[in-house]
Amino acid sequence: MKTTPQFERRTFLRGLGASVALPFLESALPRSLWAAASPPAAPPLRMAFLFIPNGAHMPAWTPEMEGAITKLPTTLEPLAKLRDKVTVLSGLAQDTGWAHGDGAGDHARSAATFLTGVHPKKTDGKGIQAGISVDQLAAQHIGRETRFASLEVGCEDGKLAGSCDSGYSCAYSNNISWRSATEPAGKEVNPRQLFDRLFGGADREEQTQSRAKRDLERKSILDLVQQDARSLRRQLGKDDKQKLDEYLAGVREIEKRMDSAGDRLLVGDNLVRPKGVPKDFGKHAALMADLLVLAMQSDTTRVASWMFANEGSTRPYREIDIKDGHHPLSHHDNDPAKQAKIAKINRYHVEQLAYFLERLDAIPQGEGTLLDHTMVVYGGGIGDGNAHNHNNLPVLLAGGTAVGIQGGRHLLHPKDTPLMNLYLAMLHKAGVKIDAIGDSTGPLANL
Repeated sequence: MKTTPQFERRTFLRGLGASVALPFLESALPRSLWAAASPPAAPPLRMAFLFIPNGAHMPAWTPEMEGAITKLPTTLEPLAKLRDKVTVLSGLAQDTGWAHGDGAGDHARSAATFLTGVHPKKTDGKGIQAGISVDQLAAQHIGRETRFASLEVGCEDGKLAGSCDSGYSCAYSNNISWRSATEPAGKEVNPRQLFDRLFGGADREEQTQSRAKRDLERKSILDLVQQDARSLRRQLGKDDKQKLDEYLAGVREIEKRMDSAGDRLLVGDNLVRPKGVPKDFGKHAALMADLLVLAMQSDTTRVASWMFANEGSTRPYREIDIKDGHHPLSHHDNDPAKQAKIAKINRYHVEQLAYFLERLDAIPQGEGTLLDHTMVVYGGGIGDGNAHNHNNLPVLLAGGTAVGIQGGRHLLHPKDTPLMNLYLAMLHKAGVKIDAIGDSTGPLANL
């Protein structure tokens, strides 16, 4: 018998050009499926890969002792609420990030190899080549039954053409996700466009009509599906009604924040529409985090990658009183003042990670939370930005307790243990039985 992809069987609220996927609501199932739904199936496993550029100030990143974490280092202090669900992984390396005869270009190689473990071909034009990334490999296996096999997002736009780093194409510096060895996946940096993509209907003409109607009448996307929502709500039990109300409230809250975010565009003679890209990094990151959480909560996707900034980013962080560009600061020459600023940027990034993880952990799922059923990698492909080294990388793993990952620890691995070993272990926990990915030598032990 022909099977139907799961996203077609799920509950959607529909309206003109709108399709709002919902979290699992047991009482919304047809009566013929009630028996099959009890006991409920285990929640699906998700993966998210979060990337930070330009290395880190490792003394402020690394816990003092191996084993149980009793005190978080300064950079990681924002994770205090979730310390027991975070594992700091020291000693991991990305050997393919080194030059291997190709000369300068460590920043480009850092991003290109972070999820691929493949040394990129040095070219600033045609013929770019790296390797399929772990997120895309996961998407082929655990993302097939969702509306989007994977989502790729970022907080800094970047071109794909031209040279960005010592003869390496900008495609390398500005992407971590690769659909194939020659095709970077690209990323969405505009929260409004990501929102429209997640909640727009399949018909493009209707999507356009939907956006025009919402712009003209200043409506919420929920206004377009309210009739369907009222009909569904009458079928729900008490707990599912609360779950539905909380979920839709989250969607509306994001809309409100987008309406007040970023610059505005002239539409027609006098109507303005927000771009949806806040100038404030923290507000931008929070919107992207909330959208990814909604996408995972509703099982719209199970795999995501997120670049906090492009590799080699020169972005200043005026939100925390840092006017210097991030990349120039990373070349600190052991200047304590510059190192302190790098550590401050690192901590600011971890604050955004903490927000994302706490949002995931606030959503009940199965016998735990959404975070328990999500493996989140956070880190970068350069250790110390001044040294441009690709070993002793800043990497941590959060969540995943539902598949046996034990948090609250600092694991110190042998020197130059391949980072790809971590990803191989994650794939195995997700049921993807492959022997190797990139330059992996075997699944990382003791997770």
